[in-house]
Amino acid sequence: MTLTANWSYPTTIKFGVGRISELPALCKGAGITRPLLVTDKALASLPITAQALDLLDAAGLGRAVFSQVDANPTEANMQAGLIVYRAGGHDGVVAFGGGSALDLGKMIALMVDQPVSVWDLEDIGDWWTRANPDTIAPIIAVPTTAGTGSEVGRAGVLTDSATHRKKIIFHPKLMPVVTLCDPALTVGMPAFITAGTGMDALAHCLEAYCSPHYHPMSQGIALEGMRLVLENLPRAYAVPDDLDARANMMSAAAMGAVAFQKGLGAIHSLSHPIGAVYNTHHGTTNAVVMPMVLDFNRAEIEVRIDRAAAYLGIAGGFDGFYAHVMDLRASLSIPANLTALGVEAARLDELTEMALLDPSCGGNPVAMTRENTRALFGACM
Repeated sequence: MTLTANWSYPTTIKFGVGRISELPALCKGAGITRPLLVTDKALASLPITAQALDLLDAAGLGRAVFSQVDANPTEANMQAGLIVYRAGGHDGVVAFGGGSALDLGKMIALMVDQPVSVWDLEDIGDWWTRANPDTIAPIIAVPTTAGTGSEVGRAGVLTDSATHRKKIIFHPKLMPVVTLCDPALTVGMPAFITAGTGMDALAHCLEAYCSPHYHPMSQGIALEGMRLVLENLPRAYAVPDDLDARANMMSAAAMGAVAFQKGLGAIHSLSHPIGAVYNTHHGTTNAVVMPMVLDFNRAEIEVRIDRAAAYLGIAGGFDGFYAHVMDLRASLSIPANLTALGVEAARLDELTEMALLDPSCGGNPVAMTRENTRALFGACM
């Protein structure tokens, strides 16, 4: 099967194997003549990055790259990128990589010439209106993993290095002008990244599906996204060059990001502070706490999960779905608990306070309090 398409929701998406070759034309179409390719440290030296830079260079667009991007990017990474962007006279960003590179590329594009701090643009109320939209540089997103879905989102996550808090920075113009999804770019991912990013996509779809907020469109997208992950992640993990499985995982990642307009929940409100403090992989952390959060929310989501299980072809309703998640985690070598990730019991009170400040709390089916959130962290150890 050849999974190739052009989509216009939620932005222009060029989807298909080999479509990285279209990158120069997409830059020119977006009015970008001097792009800065933003990627992460691990990707910077890989052949897929060299391929992208060669394509840009051959088209007369240069081969400028910024790769000082941490796994959980901070404002220091952003400031370093802004120095490179301004010094090079760039006029647009190619955000190339996983969620960290995509998010930081967006932050660089946002903050080229703003009258306010990036922290003044946190996703709170109408704070985004503080930004000058005319100075936001155009963004082309090229995901090389299948998890965060940042390539189709209007926000980015940035860690405040002073407080160790992950903050969501939002502006409508952070939606990429065009997104280029080439499943072949994901083939070389290490197995643990395939697993972690894939479980991130599942967490996005699952939490959006369980969120109590009203958003039927996202509800439907979340349910089909879960199906794509459950059917294709084991294949992508076991047979890395299965391009159909890779393509379906890229679709599921984008669907998860669209779906979580409906809300996220305790999976993310726990994993965000853990990632900020311990620098753990976000998707893997989500996978670790997922079963415990299912238990935590059971009273409010059991009927909904029963329906999902029926659609997904999983027998046994909630219990069957839970068992399926546990089996999937085991098959992907996901750590069993937070202790295995290096989380210390002595810091659980601190992590609880950080979790309660995370905006994902508001989408959890069970209201999160200091007491039950602390108990949830304990259950995850």
